[in-house]
Amino acid sequence: MLDEFVSLPCVAYFSMEIALRNEIPTYAGGLGVLAGDTLRSAADLRLPLVGVTLVSRAGYFRQEIGADGQQIEREATWDPSRWAQPLDAKVAVRIEDRPVWVNAWLYVIESRLGGRAPVLLLDTDLPENRAEDRDITHHLYGGDDAYRLKQEMVLGFGGVRILRALGFEISAYHMNEGHSALLGVELMRRFAYPADDVRPGEALYDLPRVRDLCRFTTHTPVEAGHDRFPYELVKRLFASSVYGYNNHEVPRAGEPGMEHGPIEFGTLTELAGADSLNMTRLALSVSDFVNGVAKRHAEVSAKMYPGYQVRAITNGVHPITWSAQSFRELYDRWIPGWCHEPELLARVHGIADADILAAHTKAKDALIAKVQARTGTALDPQAAILCFARRMTAYKRPEMLFTDIERLKAIARQHPLQIVLAGKAHPHDEEGKRLIARLHAHARELAGSVAVAYLPEHDLDLALLLVSGADVWLNTPLPPLEASGTSGMKAAFNGVPSLSVLDGWWVEGCIEGVTGWAASDAESLYEKLERIVLPLYYETADGRHGWARLMKSVIGTNAAYFNSQRMMRRYATEAYLR
Repeated sequence: MLDEFVSLPCVAYFSMEIALRNEIPTYAGGLGVLAGDTLRSAADLRLPLVGVTLVSRAGYFRQEIGADGQQIEREATWDPSRWAQPLDAKVAVRIEDRPVWVNAWLYVIESRLGGRAPVLLLDTDLPENRAEDRDITHHLYGGDDAYRLKQEMVLGFGGVRILRALGFEISAYHMNEGHSALLGVELMRRFAYPADDVRPGEALYDLPRVRDLCRFTTHTPVEAGHDRFPYELVKRLFASSVYGYNNHEVPRAGEPGMEHGPIEFGTLTELAGADSLNMTRLALSVSDFVNGVAKRHAEVSAKMYPGYQVRAITNGVHPITWSAQSFRELYDRWIPGWCHEPELLARVHGIADADILAAHTKAKDALIAKVQARTGTALDPQAAILCFARRMTAYKRPEMLFTDIERLKAIARQHPLQIVLAGKAHPHDEEGKRLIARLHAHARELAGSVAVAYLPEHDLDLALLLVSGADVWLNTPLPPLEASGTSGMKAAFNGVPSLSVLDGWWVEGCIEGVTGWAASDAESLYEKLERIVLPLYYETADGRHGWARLMKSVIGTNAAYFNSQRMMRRYATEAYLR
């Protein structure tokens, strides 16, 4: 079953969440979607990557919206046996000084280009484990600090061990955000020097060897996005599986999960911070290659973490996954090979304007039908649709468009517009949930002037409908808190221009009037809509050829560059082949 994947050295790609397909809710948002695109492009390019994540049997959550606009969370359970194959290997991780057994399911990503990428889904729901331990891999980002730390122990410690047990030869470990940073501790434990060989004042661990194996991609400058755990909790959960030398404890030889002994407490605090176990700091300390996910994000991260070199590899999105069927067929006909070499999309200007507009009309009609089915709101196919869809949290500023309701009504009287919204708030993000309720209140204020629809359950299928069916894509983060953002890249594959705040990837992707437009605040957003964007959309003098030319500029400039094929080629040459 695994022979084709273990025959050659490969890169182990660790991520707490990976979006594999719509029926498998092992993702919460952009981080997981990016991880899925990473592995899909690895399969396309036949790069030897193996994904490692948690099975998350209860998923993140299914979102419903109540009559008052309140988010309602429902469990998103799934059965891994429907989509993945169980593997024979089983390893143990010591948690609170007892063995917690871990096995894995195998899911294989199949590329349309013939390649395959394996993904291991770690699972503790085994009869050998206590009930409380069987639950560890159930809820993505669920529970309290103790639950989260247990998950990260299973991912970091258990992930490295299961790869060894299955026979993988790992040439590098790539941490997609800091959740998996404990893999560095596991490698240090493996590469510890025998106690008899260590003289006073010398290191116990071969940290340079560990650093040579580890790569780390940081994804957020938002403080809440970096996991921290109090050391009292760490001591309780890690117990003798990590601590020992400074406490004169002796590792228990032969116990599950004890390969080469514990890690000294002082070493852990040096690597991860003296005040708490900072998973980002730990990942930085054990990696010799660190990158941000956009040029500006790398600059911001370097200031956040002085002393570390932070490179920039700007994110990209998977070409086939994020192109609507009508655009896939169009590109296949006019630009053969585009899905393997998306840079060929620079040739899009040779496609007839009418064909570009027709492909968009099909995608827009599909979005309009979904809005009607889910919300009962009837949208006008001739009127411009503005879309805003992302995780609902304060720094994304989803209310910017609604800052001045009367101004928005006045713009709509001159140039009709419609608004489609989507996005989940984390169950513990009360402000995010209040934002969703306020967006519904704004929709009621605009009734009769501007049609506004909020689509619940923002999943992969809905995301594709949104990024392809919109006429204009909106993004309004508070700089510099948007590390990258990828929704506008997805829109670009469908010829949809962005009207966005200059942050994250848009600093690199915005060519004013060519790929979209930059906005700095609500006033500039309204000004651009009223004087530039909507007049261009509604122009009739040349049969809307101006808008078709804009769409082709978006495809030929941004889709041709901001794709995961280019991103993975850069990871391969700059991070993996070192």
